[in-house]
Amino acid sequence: MASRKMGKKSRVKTQKSGTGAAASVSPKEMLNLTGELLHKCSSPAPSPGKEWEEYVQIRSLVEKIRKKQKGLSVTFDGKREDYFPDLMKWASENGASVEGFEMFNFKEEGFGLRATRDIKAEELFLWVPRKLLMTVESAKNSVLGPLYSQDRILQAMGNIALAFHLLCERASPSSFWLPYIQTLPSEYDTPLYFEEEEVRCIQSTQAIHDVFSQYKNTARQYAYFYKVIQTHPHANKLPLKDSFTYEDYRWAVSSVMTRQNQIPTEDGSRVTLALIPLWDMCNHTNGLITTGYNLEDDRCECVALQDFQAGEQIYIFYGTRSNAEFVIHSGFFFDNNSHDRVKIKLGVSKSDRLYAMKAEVLARAGIPTSSVFALHFTEPPISAQLLAFLRVFCMTEGGQSRPEEP
Repeated sequence: MASRKMGKKSRVKTQKSGTGAAASVSPKEMLNLTGELLHKCSSPAPSPGKEWEEYVQIRSLVEKIRKKQKGLSVTFDGKREDYFPDLMKWASENGASVEGFEMFNFKEEGFGLRATRDIKAEELFLWVPRKLLMTVESAKNSVLGPLYSQDRILQAMGNIALAFHLLCERASPSSFWLPYIQTLPSEYDTPLYFEEEEVRCIQSTQAIHDVFSQYKNTARQYAYFYKVIQTHPHANKLPLKDSFTYEDYRWAVSSVMTRQNQIPTEDGSRVTLALIPLWDMCNHTNGLITTGYNLEDDRCECVALQDFQAGEQIYIFYGTRSNAEFVIHSGFFFDNNSHDRVKIKLGVSKSDRLYAMKAEVLARAGIPTSSVFALHFTEPPISAQLLAFLRVFCMTEGGQSRPEEP
């Protein structure tokens, strides 16, 4: 059972264009707080066993900032589903397919696409032209362009550029993409939204390191860009100048993280990141990738993964992610995930008397002496590389592995 790619039904309203309520904190005070946060998040990685302590310290600063900024984001009127008709109208007027499906609330999985007619496997049922997509390229050509041309982080990290593109367009009442943005969830189920106790529950898993890293990176980026927006001359005309909250950034980062996809640039020479309206309403199931980009018609196209009867939910396959990756990047857990796997970190101890010999044997096989391996849900659960590592790991002085050869 999949939860929504886009998170469960929103508990709060979606953010709205505008500068928000009168600030309850001065820019100077916020610059001091974000400066403290940036310093904390820029410190070297903590020693093993100290990650939780660092996470709690960063979280405490973030919560302090959130409390100061409470009420600074205005909301769209109504619920996101109230805007679905506008999304379909906008999509239709701009050349996207809108026949054969509708948006529907599937309760357990949240909103998705439901077939309104029978759709055959491999039938092209959904296409979205480039002009409807929000991409790194459209970000460069927007109000964000001048700052993008000067900021190396925006240039190097397309996902962050896309997040700011989304925030700037959301804050503009005349944005071309407003019919799409109004239908986005107001919050997500990514670990950025977890309560501290929820994070504590996954502390004993390998996934916790990625959760800590995601939280720390997001906090560092927010603190860095808060200062940029307040002080950089090329940020003067951004609609975020008067109000750029952590809540805003967490929402934008999660929107991009749960929905971004790679598409080719217009000339087909390289790939870029994009948000794809309509298509990103589809929920996940096991299968194969059935979405591609048609450069000739310059549009994203999706063919049916299987036969869908009228009234059934239309699923697509998101890719070969483990459930840990789905939880961290998409905010859901998928039962019977055929690509599920668990990471395990293994290494030969340098205090092992046979370390030199084992390291040499592993090097010949192209295997590091310390690495993260995976145990797979499907057959074979143990990869050839992991099996080879374990054989060397168990070698005795006679050069033999203790376990029986399979």
